[in-house]
Amino acid sequence: MNIRSVGVLGSGIMGAGIAEVVASAGAHVIVRSRSLTSADAMLAGLEKSLARQVDKGKRSAEDAAALRARVRATSSLDELAECDLVIESVVEDMDVKRTIFNELDRSVRHDAILATNTSTLSVIDLAMETSRPERVCGLHFFNPASIMPLVEVVRPLSASDETIEDVLGFVRACGKDPVLVEDRAGFVVNALLFPYLNDAIGLFERGVATMEGIDLAMKGGCGFPMGPFALLDLVGLDTSLAILNALYAEHRDARYAPAAMLRRLVSAGRLGRKSGQGFYDYR
Repeated sequence: MNIRSVGVLGSGIMGAGIAEVVASAGAHVIVRSRSLTSADAMLAGLEKSLARQVDKGKRSAEDAAALRARVRATSSLDELAECDLVIESVVEDMDVKRTIFNELDRSVRHDAILATNTSTLSVIDLAMETSRPERVCGLHFFNPASIMPLVEVVRPLSASDETIEDVLGFVRACGKDPVLVEDRAGFVVNALLFPYLNDAIGLFERGVATMEGIDLAMKGGCGFPMGPFALLDLVGLDTSLAILNALYAEHRDARYAPAAMLRRLVSAGRLGRKSGQGFYDYR
């Protein structure tokens, strides 16, 4: 399958990043947002990102203009009808995603592939909301999508060989490194990463070291690009909580039971960088 037209459902940080990656590969992208205001904001953000790349010499002005011309935004789901592939990238909530996949199945042509960018949730549950479970899979990009090289290609039990081959080729065409994984909560990266992040909160709660000290220790001692608290704030504390809850629900392993401090911060609306406050203050 030659994927030339891609729909992206969601105009947040991940949706915008995926749109940029796909357009960079030469495909046309339609980003669907719930409102024209947020759609316009996404396009403005893309233009700023491209301008920075031109200023830094990472992309020519002509290339940036051509990329921008391949991306448009809409608030109508019907405009995704003729896409070859639609990637859902909305809030990490199974009920919301189920509703969306049901709507996509009715709106998008029947031979198109429907993919979810979920980082943890069950892909088979979304596939069974459609009349084409063999054409549904997971495409888990990492933030920031324009920089991070990995994409987890998640194969639910229902996906056909043809679908998986199509998306593996698509990911490679986008200049990314695909890793094929089975449909298990957390896949590879989050199943390994989030017990570590959760344990870091536990160390702080027990007074072993300060947040700053733990972050510095993991950067200086393990060579990580950022410490666990900075990473949690970047991912989003609400997203992190949702991931840990999903991991715990599937595995019932105490390592995945979210730390009390994480729950309290989310309840207080301190969600990390996106809200201006998380473990650290960004205001």
